[in-house]
Amino acid sequence: METTVLGYPRTGARCELELATEAFLAGRETRASLTDTAAALRRQAWETLREAGLSGIPSNTFSLYDHVLDTAVMFNAVPERFTGLDGLNAYFAMARGAEGIAPLELAKWFGTSYQYLVPELGPGTDLRLAECKPVLEYLQARSHGIETRPVLLGPLSFLLLSKPAEPGFRPLDLLDPLLDAYEQLLEKLHTVGVQWVQLDEPVLAADRTGAELAALGHAYQRLGSRIRRPVLLVSTCFGEIGDALPVLAASPVEAIGLDFAAGPGNREALAAIGGIGIKTLVAGVVDGQNAGRADLPAALSLCASLFGLAGNLVVSTSCSLLHVPLDRSLPERSDQLAFARQKVDEVVTLGRALAESDAVPAQLAAAGQPR
Repeated sequence: METTVLGYPRTGARCELELATEAFLAGRETRASLTDTAAALRRQAWETLREAGLSGIPSNTFSLYDHVLDTAVMFNAVPERFTGLDGLNAYFAMARGAEGIAPLELAKWFGTSYQYLVPELGPGTDLRLAECKPVLEYLQARSHGIETRPVLLGPLSFLLLSKPAEPGFRPLDLLDPLLDAYEQLLEKLHTVGVQWVQLDEPVLAADRTGAELAALGHAYQRLGSRIRRPVLLVSTCFGEIGDALPVLAASPVEAIGLDFAAGPGNREALAAIGGIGIKTLVAGVVDGQNAGRADLPAALSLCASLFGLAGNLVVSTSCSLLHVPLDRSLPERSDQLAFARQKVDEVVTLGRALAESDAVPAQLAAAGQPR
């Protein structure tokens, strides 16, 4: 059985990222020093996940500040008031403001304590591929002998999490130019050898309108129909996805990720549509949002009940592990707590238990899975 996580903490065991960022902004450290710290933290995370025994390791989950901001910068969604700045100066001005320049607004990231920076989109926003951070991070990991799965914020979530730059404008009206940019990025990732890409669509945990579901279907029909692209995993989290499930099931993407911790009804919804056929199901059975230990027997039973509802099964966390501390620091409560590092071990343990279980159909055990 294959195992993965949807993301991993990025700050470092001793808050190295925060310290390096503050030193850079205060002028005590150079840009090169901050870049070196970031590269070291990424490598440390990838090596930790490899040594833990995960078969699928995510990349591009690192950010100097916020992954939604990274997506906005990557697709040139930079408001006009920041155009006089460049590079990291513009990036941190968007995050924290600069003299006479207001930053982007902050908003709560679903039900977590995390806050993201809200992109501002208007009719004059020129969405295009402006940089290739996911490609660079994939190549960095590969230079250390680690194959990874780049993680992107999905196009529907990027647009629906954005705010209109002027009254009456609908960010969703920019879907097609945004998809042009995603297609370019997927082709670049394919060209450098990426096998799998994860596109996160957390907005699907909320009720979506008919127009939004139509946009979802349009987006993944376009992206899934591309020839020069990696295999696509569309990952959802933070709840039950309802009417979005049959839309994704009908799309040409190869894998769907479902959160069975915050969305226990996803199991019944999956059965109600007769499963997802030959697609891979990335089963989020280890809670990535809360620091409690997993009920491994219950998770094992849930995984066993999912066989037959998908072509392949991968054991995963329910969401990125960004939302829990990196490692357990209170050994006297080890029977109660599981932080990011321990949750990785829970995923691996579940995968091994399933591989040894009589409940695993032979054809699934032998099938190829997303890495």
